[in-house]
Parts: sequence; structure tokens; C-alpha cells
Amino acid sequence: MTSPAVDPAPETHPAAPGPRTEAAGVPTAPARRITGAVWAALGIVYVVWGSTYLGIRIVVETLPPFLSGGARFITAGLLLAAIVAWRQGPAALKVTRRELGSAVLVGLLLILGGNGLVVLAETSIPSGLAALLVAAVPVWVVLLRTAFGDRPGLGAFGGVLLGFAGLGVLTVPGLSGEVKIGGVVLVLVAALCWSAGSVSSARLPMPANPFTASVYEMLAGGLAALTLGLVRGEHHGLDLGAVSGRSWVALAYLVVFGSLVAFTAYAWLLQTAPVSLAATYAYVNPVVAVLLGALVLNEALTWPILLGGAIVVGGVCLIVSTERRG
Repeated sequence: MTSPAVDPAPETHPAAPGPRTEAAGVPTAPARRITGAVWAALGIVYVVWGSTYLGIRIVVETLPPFLSGGARFITAGLLLAAIVAWRQGPAALKVTRRELGSAVLVGLLLILGGNGLVVLAETSIPSGLAALLVAAVPVWVVLLRTAFGDRPGLGAFGGVLLGFAGLGVLTVPGLSGEVKIGGVVLVLVAALCWSAGSVSSARLPMPANPFTASVYEMLAGGLAALTLGLVRGEHHGLDLGAVSGRSWVALAYLVVFGSLVAFTAYAWLLQTAPVSLAATYAYVNPVVAVLLGALVLNEALTWPILLGGAIVVGGVCLIVSTERRG
């Protein structure tokens, strides 16, 4: 998991970046122009975030999952903090204790639980399958919103049913022994953690500056992942000299492009483009991930992956389109 989840929940205060709809009773903002720059930024989000699953799969070929994930987000968090301080001044990084606590909690859910478990899962399952299982995040978001008292539309619940049907098909490779069922379960738990973090970020007192919020989320999640990696003993027998060059390149790619370039492009999109257009990454990313996994790593495109993936993407599309009309 490498990108903000689609959270159709109405907002009443600033939160970390993620597609949002207008609060009830608040007039919709004027229509925004779709310029060439918007399409370029959208292309970056589509391709780069879709490619991060491939990057993760290559990283864990020779690097331990939680140590590499922790290193990625600590580095990205420090770089983003430096950029924020440079562009907006050090005062932009100041937060209250409550805001810091909220950002830490959300970071643990998103980075440690969401991304960390995906990285661990990709040591045993194909990157394309992981991406398709993660694509069902909006399904979990709708259910969590309902548990908190929100009332999504009927179309959203139709998308939930489609999403679960697709997930059922996608689990067939694990049940049939084609891939390790443990990896499938890990991604499903990761998606639930990511959804919980997304919903929580809309309800907790988060830092007003979304970039500042992401700094503390990345640092908290990265430090937690690094600690968990040490507790698991991932450092025992780790020979950095034996790490492949392509794993190092993939890790650097995840830090610079996955965590900074695409994130910045997405944050800019939320301010410049229609939210409904920005939200389309949720069902384009998994398609990109599956294609790259097949082309670069020769991952098999089996019927459960193709059919289940199509159903999940269809369900997510229904949820996003329904919520953006609400």
C-alpha cells in the first residue's frame, strides 16, 4: 500500500491528502479546468503508484520486508520535512500534542499496518494479486463509515457487494494452493488497516497542513516498521553487500518517486482538478500493477486474477462514482 486510500467520507476539517467529498450543506466548489498539467499529474499518479507494487516485489527479493519498509518511510519523511521547511518555513512543521498523537496513530495504521503487511505479503504472492486485493480498500471504507453512523448511498453498497464478490474470486489462487493463502490474508488485513487509517484521519484532529501530517505519519510508521523488523530478527544474517543492485534501485525509486513525486502530484491534483477525476487512481493503479507484474516479472495472468480483478475494479468504480455524486 503506497498511496492515500479513497475515502468518500464527508470532511469537516483538514486532514492528510485523500479524495474527499463536500460536507453536507456546503456548496460545491466551482468547476476546475482540466489542463495539460492536470493530465500530466494524473499520469504520474497512475503510473508511479501503480508501479510501486512491482518496486516492493523487487525490493523484498534481497532485502527484509519491515527493515526496508521502515528505511523507505523514514527517509521519505525526513526528505518531505526538509522540503516543507524549505518551502514554507520551519514553523510549518509545528503541531499540537493532539495533532501529533493523531498523526502518529494514522501513520501506524497506514504505514505499519497497511503498507508493512503488503510488503511482507509480497514475499510470497505476486505483486499484481496484492494490488488487486488492496484495490478493495474503498469497500472497507464504506463499511467502516457505516459502522461510525454514516449513510452511504445504495450504489456504494452495491459496489461493496461487487467488491466482496471480486475478493472471493481473487482468493481462489490461495485456496487452491497456487499462492500462499497466508499472503492473501495479510493483504486483506493490510487493506483493513489502511481503511481504518483513512477513516480515522477524517475524524481526528490532524495537522492542518497535509504535507506536515504526512511527515509525522511517515516517520511514525517508518520507525514502527524498523522496530518490528528488529524484533523479528530481520537484521540477523543480513549482508548488505549481498543485496542486489536492482533491490537498491527499487528502494530508491519507492522513496523518491512513490513517496515524494507521486504524493506531491496527487496533493496538487486535489487542489487543482475535480476530486472525482483524482479519485480514479483507485481503479487504474491495480490495472497498471498487474500489467507491470506480468511484463517485468512474468507473473501469471490466471483467470481468478483477471476475473476477480475486473469485478473488484468495477465495484470500486461504482463506489467512487456514487459517492462523488452524493
